[in-house]
Amino acid sequence: MFLDMPHVLASLSVVQSALLAALMVGISCGLLGSYVVVRRVALVGDALSHAVFPGVVAGFMWSDDRNAFVIFGCALVAGLLGVVVVRAIEKSTRLKSDAALGIVLASFFAIGILWNSTDQQSGVKDFLFGDLAVISSLDLSLMGGVTAIVVFSVLALIRPFQILSFDEGFAIGLGYPVKILNFIFFGLLTFTVVVAIQAVGVVLVSAMLITPAATAYLLSDRMNRMMLYAVGFGCFACVSGGLISSHMSGMPPGPVISLMGAFTFGVVYFVAPQHGVLAKLMRHLQQRKRVERENILKAIYKVLEANEFSDSGVSLKELAMIRRVTLEDAVKQGQLLVDSNEATWEEGKTAIYLTPSGWRRAVEIVRNHRLWELYLTDLANYEADHVHDDAEKIEHVLGAEAVRRLERDLDFPEFDPHGKPIPSVQRAVDSSVGKLEETGYRSSK
Repeated sequence: MFLDMPHVLASLSVVQSALLAALMVGISCGLLGSYVVVRRVALVGDALSHAVFPGVVAGFMWSDDRNAFVIFGCALVAGLLGVVVVRAIEKSTRLKSDAALGIVLASFFAIGILWNSTDQQSGVKDFLFGDLAVISSLDLSLMGGVTAIVVFSVLALIRPFQILSFDEGFAIGLGYPVKILNFIFFGLLTFTVVVAIQAVGVVLVSAMLITPAATAYLLSDRMNRMMLYAVGFGCFACVSGGLISSHMSGMPPGPVISLMGAFTFGVVYFVAPQHGVLAKLMRHLQQRKRVERENILKAIYKVLEANEFSDSGVSLKELAMIRRVTLEDAVKQGQLLVDSNEATWEEGKTAIYLTPSGWRRAVEIVRNHRLWELYLTDLANYEADHVHDDAEKIEHVLGAEAVRRLERDLDFPEFDPHGKPIPSVQRAVDSSVGKLEETGYRSSK
């Protein structure tokens, strides 16, 4: 079967060859692009894509029949040389990697442009902006071989690559040959860049390394899953962009493929369930709504405390007074608690009564507030009249473990800096169960 592969590739139509090349670019760029994004070396892909351009020009000059292997070999040498120069600049100067990459990117690309301008080579433009239509069976064989090498290498070295990407020091501690792994990684990256430039071009190949992986990064916190998503997004961008450009005369595939990748990123950027803009906006609104409810519960607790807990509810007028709002707004605020099952209305909506869950949360918020005020005055040396605003913010985010630590550090205090009692949730709930059942847990039915 493998012996017949050249004949099979030669029998493919132009569209089939273009789609197959697009798929291979999507696979290799998606796999390595995931590590590029995680390692935060996005500029490396851009520098490599520009650094290989002198090699592309040299390959055209030294190969009369546009031999793909000669062009690939020259471009590969130029790319690896670019990596060596970057490393040399980093080690011999005070410059950081971004500055070294910028120097290599600009200088190597300028050499390629200047070299090509003095000795014009037909076909070099295809490597600047990409052209899937001119990919030959020999090109496909080369791309297939490189893609197979990339896939095999990434799967074989998936664990050391992942450890190296997240913590190089930890990788050294585990005994991994970090220098060799880095050499393999950047070598594979150079292979991928050289192969991809014929599809998307020198100028835009970094987009295929970055955009699909960045899109996948918004959808998953697991590296293996991110790599699968990146491959999927990369293949989609390459195939869809190639098809669109093939139906639009005069439109090079490189920019269209890059725009399809950017379009996919834009969609995921807004609708990703965890890191998307809409999801973050929804969480922000929910948090604001929760903070509002907890502030209302705290206000009700203060009224009940002032009345020595003679009842478990407050009148609408009392709620409006302590919240400094109108009666109409007080009804809206009370309805927030009713909707969350933290309170019930008295018939006619003249008073509101806390449910057991509402009472418990009210006690928790007041306890958090007063504990934090005491912590600031006793352990952080704040003035007692300067702690209220800080406690207003922190009371909503203190977790159970943090509260237990505060209580231990403060030796289980009973009063805050202003002499007000710090309620114990369990004692408050236990002592109020009977009262809630008799008077507090009412319904407006």
